[in-house]
Amino acid sequence: MQDTIKKPFTLPLGSKAPNFSLKGTDGKLHSLNDFKKAKGIVIFFTCNHCPYVKASDEVTRATADKYAKQGIAFIGINSNSVNTVPEDSFEEMIHRHKEHHFPWLYLHDPTQEVAIAYGALRTPHFYIFNNKNELVYTGRAVDSPRDSSKITVNDLENALEEFVKGKPITTPLTNPIGCNVKWEGKDKKWIPGDACDLV
Repeated sequence: MQDTIKKPFTLPLGSKAPNFSLKGTDGKLHSLNDFKKAKGIVIFFTCNHCPYVKASDEVTRATADKYAKQGIAFIGINSNSVNTVPEDSFEEMIHRHKEHHFPWLYLHDPTQEVAIAYGALRTPHFYIFNNKNELVYTGRAVDSPRDSSKITVNDLENALEEFVKGKPITTPLTNPIGCNVKWEGKDKKWIPGDACDLV
């Protein structure tokens, strides 16, 4: 009898991006099929309330603006339970996106099925996929998302720079830094038992 191999919580490198159909703050449904012409896709799990997200959104904006010109699409997904954090409601998503004019789609995952499919650990948690929807990077964007004045490395930009140049990504795996995803019916600090550091 063969041993059952347990699937890791977070998507391993090389995995195909799970498809989704989620409503955005623009009122439209969006799926992976909308981005067939993109050279690559950055999907990141984010939210409205997290101090790590708020403090690093402008750094993420600069990266999104820079690489949009090179065919990279950015998609933010909020999977947090509104019952746990009311501020993470879809209505507040619309308000925040309109206020800040972020250069990415902002999608709502109310069932948390997409967060589970991707194995999102924290907000923010970033994933880069190539044009075959294969995962080539996952983890953090920067090493100090809560205080941008202390950033010493931008792993997301480094990975994207190598990716758009067709080079192997030197550091394809890092640990995301931020608040844990807020899971429905669980304590605010709860993390799934099979979730762990990536490196």
